[in-house]
Amino acid sequence: MQTIESYDFSGKKALIRVDFNVPLNDKFEITDDTRMTAAVPTIKKVIEAGGSPIIMSHFGRPKNGPEDKFSMKHLVAHLAELLGVDVKLAPDCIGAEVKALAEALKPGEVLLLENLRFHKEEEKGDEAFAGQLAELGDCWVNDAFGTAHRAHASTAVIAKFFPNDKLFGFLVNDEVSNLDKVVANPARPMTAIMGGAKVSTKITIIENMLNTVDNLIIGGGMIFTFVKAMGGNIGASLCEDEYLEMAKTIIEKAKEKGVNLVIAEDCVAADKFANDANTEVCLTKNIKDGWLGLDVGPKTIATFKEVIGNSKTVLWNGPAGVFEMDAFAAGTKAIGDAVVEATKNGAFTLVGGGDSVAAVNKFGIADKVSYISTAGGAMLETLEGKVLPGIAAVRG
Repeated sequence: MQTIESYDFSGKKALIRVDFNVPLNDKFEITDDTRMTAAVPTIKKVIEAGGSPIIMSHFGRPKNGPEDKFSMKHLVAHLAELLGVDVKLAPDCIGAEVKALAEALKPGEVLLLENLRFHKEEEKGDEAFAGQLAELGDCWVNDAFGTAHRAHASTAVIAKFFPNDKLFGFLVNDEVSNLDKVVANPARPMTAIMGGAKVSTKITIIENMLNTVDNLIIGGGMIFTFVKAMGGNIGASLCEDEYLEMAKTIIEKAKEKGVNLVIAEDCVAADKFANDANTEVCLTKNIKDGWLGLDVGPKTIATFKEVIGNSKTVLWNGPAGVFEMDAFAAGTKAIGDAVVEATKNGAFTLVGGGDSVAAVNKFGIADKVSYISTAGGAMLETLEGKVLPGIAAVRG
């Protein structure tokens, strides 16, 4: 397999699939350019190696062909600023005019294609459409891990047109190699912290992780589905009754596999879902009627810290409580502090998932863990044990 470090880009047109699906305000100004900055090293590498980057991405969810608010024209100036070079904007992503622009590119010049999703064939994974895109370049670089779980024309199907000239960009390479440290070959003991509101959104991940982990910490609102399944009184706490049997199954599977399943023993309960609620610390199995658990309690925090502190690999996906409210942020902050301490002591720590990333940013510890995955769905599907089409297309 070719790598971005070893590939000879000199004089070549490099089709780079990025994820520039960034948020805009009502003035069409970019409010968060994280996804754009993440792709800059790969684009610059091609420029510095004497190649011509041809950048392609989806942007938003256009329903019926071209829409002004989803045009790449809103991103082109900022991309030029990030790269420090002029960026040409193509009127489309395929067609004679676009092909002529691509052919005329000189080494070091950059062309940004118009939104791929202006063509329905992109999401359908249409081979003819992928072939038209492929005509624009000499090689294909996949640097869009956020869309690697989609078998779209530009994210996977296009690979067949570049049997010997397909490779990962720096961002995808980092995501894949760091996730491999958690999924494929973790240093032991391995601990997964699964938080968040609902069991239903994490169930397949939890089931798959039971085959990998030594310890599985359950946090967030999903705690109470497990506690109720074990016969506890959870008051008005969040619970998915249709998953009670599944929770019992997971408890049994953990025992069978020798996994230390850590479910919160105590919690901070509140009389309403609000920062100024009346609160009390109680056992998770003994919450008063009408009250709801919104964070883990001090005994649980101590247990979490001990388990995380003894780990060599830590995966953190989801908060321990409603950390957005300061009154219920202590559990999530304690997990963050424990993960930072484990990192200092030589553990490999990976944080992924929107709420977990928001938490490490809120607590100012983003630069104190080993790796932060910002890929969302692609990361979750990797943890579920699924093969990602965009990764298999390069590796295959």
